[in-house]
Amino acid sequence: MEIVGILLSRSTYYQTIGFDLYEGLRSGLKQLGRSDIKIVTENIGFGADKQQCYRSAEKLLLEENASIVIAYIGHRTAQLLRPLFLAANRILIVLDAGANMPHEWPTCPNIFYHSLHNSLGASLVAKEAIKDGYKSAGMVTGYYDGGYLHTYSISKAFQDNGGTISFNHATGYKTDDFTMEPLKEHLNNFPESALLSIFSGDYVQWYFEQIKNTFEEQNLPVYLTPFGLEETMLSNAIYPGNNVKGIAAWSKKIESTENQLFTNAMIELGKTPNLFSLLSWESATIALKVLELTLEHKNSIPNISQDLQAITFVSPRGEIYFDTKTNTSISPLYKASIISNTEGKCELQLENEITEVNEYYKKLTDQDLDQTTSAWYNSYVCI
Repeated sequence: MEIVGILLSRSTYYQTIGFDLYEGLRSGLKQLGRSDIKIVTENIGFGADKQQCYRSAEKLLLEENASIVIAYIGHRTAQLLRPLFLAANRILIVLDAGANMPHEWPTCPNIFYHSLHNSLGASLVAKEAIKDGYKSAGMVTGYYDGGYLHTYSISKAFQDNGGTISFNHATGYKTDDFTMEPLKEHLNNFPESALLSIFSGDYVQWYFEQIKNTFEEQNLPVYLTPFGLEETMLSNAIYPGNNVKGIAAWSKKIESTENQLFTNAMIELGKTPNLFSLLSWESATIALKVLELTLEHKNSIPNISQDLQAITFVSPRGEIYFDTKTNTSISPLYKASIISNTEGKCELQLENEITEVNEYYKKLTDQDLDQTTSAWYNSYVCI
């Protein structure tokens, strides 16, 4: 029996993340006709404990004899696992939120990154603000979300396209510390400014509520990254105004056979489809290809890696393929806006698909981070 291992994270505000990742993978394999594959799991907490991540991956490889391991982790943790997977002659598929940007985009034949591209979405939404005529912007985020380098991506893109970051506001990560009051003074000083906003999970809901209460009827121009447009959180967020838009990685509203199959599979399990079950569902296709190539190439990692780089497949969010320079998946991104539902809560409205995502991604990977660093090892949204 073939065995696939998966490292599961946990999150205080995405409390079902472990189940979502597991069920996405299991259902994806079932949809592809491979219910015979055994899935073994290990919990890695928030993904911040380097030794725990290493031990868990090692257990899947040595004790469970997993042919391939899938993990919701970031670049920094993946690089810590690199020697282990090189020694074991196995492939690691990293389910990557895309929130952080490595100083060097690594290419290791044993590691492939399947991404939601939050940093790329951040870069693209900054360009949208410029296209909408804004030359001044404020960076608005929180202590947690602001610790990842998508903050650099969004501000760098705005500045490179002729804009000026006129102010920054980073709020606390607890309810009592979370406030948008300082924005009053900032917007008085810089009244024609876009709000380049990076939040995820509950923080999106808190942000929208405070924007609504503090700046009611002002319809502030708010620009969001893919995780700011995650639909399960939006469905419980108060509608803040009609000038909120962003870049989405996926939506249940995408009209395709593949998306219908995925959403129906999750709903039949009593689950709400989200970005995590989506990412894991898609990873099933990549994992099966790895297993196939492992047999074909008799465990030769260089040959497996070379052929894996060449695959393309159609997922619930569209066609996916790999950038050969970084072993990172390239997937569609969508321009989107926030509309109100009948209950006064938020709903995502897709505008159109962004073309030439691969070209934008290559420009992102060519950026010099100019000594900017992140201290977070956490898998994104895992606190």
